[in-house]
Amino acid sequence: MRVAALAAEQHGQVSIGQLRATGLSADAVAVRVRNGSLHRQHRGVYSVGCRPLTRQARFVAAVLATGDSVLSHHAGAAHLGLLHWDERHPEVTVRMASGPRRVDGVRVHRSRSLDRRDIIRHDGVWVTSPARTILDLAADTPPKPLRRMIRQAQVEHRVNVRQLLDMLRRANGHRGVAPLRAAIADGTAPTRSELEDVVLDLIDDVTNERPEINAALVLDGERLVPDFLWRTRKLVIEADGRRYHDNPTVRADDVRKQALLEAHEHRVLRVTWDDAVRRPEQTRARFRAALDL
Repeated sequence: MRVAALAAEQHGQVSIGQLRATGLSADAVAVRVRNGSLHRQHRGVYSVGCRPLTRQARFVAAVLATGDSVLSHHAGAAHLGLLHWDERHPEVTVRMASGPRRVDGVRVHRSRSLDRRDIIRHDGVWVTSPARTILDLAADTPPKPLRRMIRQAQVEHRVNVRQLLDMLRRANGHRGVAPLRAAIADGTAPTRSELEDVVLDLIDDVTNERPEINAALVLDGERLVPDFLWRTRKLVIEADGRRYHDNPTVRADDVRKQALLEAHEHRVLRVTWDDAVRRPEQTRARFRAALDL
């Protein structure tokens, strides 16, 4: 019962040390391996029973296999919902003086600066905090994907700029400091969709004059929230995703809002996914023309 309860808390994974702590001897563990009630995942780490090996189970097994460690980097970001998981080896971070240097099927990072404040427990897994995870990934992530990840984390209320700045103050010598500081200085702002992310990157390609993003605008007593707004220029860019095209009610409402904007002398540019992804140069040219660049 104690083993089952422990496994239930850890997505079905247990370590040999935990099994011994429940009172099982080495021989008792070996018997359970032979009869199929324990399945070896890493040296000294087992799955209990025949349940499917989920992504979370793989992550827990990787952490248990590496001792005093936490899930981190791409695996940590996937577990926190910041990135899609691409089935690479799980990654963990261990303190410099602890943990094994190599574990088959796990990528081990070592750190001198892993502070307890930067470790959280999420869905049964010890993982680096969103701010620390972003810092770790910043070291090897190009600027645009890094900005997109930060924006997504902000949208989902996983992290804010204050937390990122605090992380930077405590991360002396980390390779991610300079690129993360540059991304924050660039003024990352939360968008509401992947298409808006792509459109904002195209805007940033052509101008340093960052628009207001999802900011309220009141016209004739009605509150509008354009995707991108240059208030003094009276210029609006709207990112028209599937929701716009597939929902007649939404489409009709947006037509009405555009008419209100134009009645107040605002120019409105609409950008589809095809415009942004398949015709980026043409779309940048439209932005330059609208901004008189």
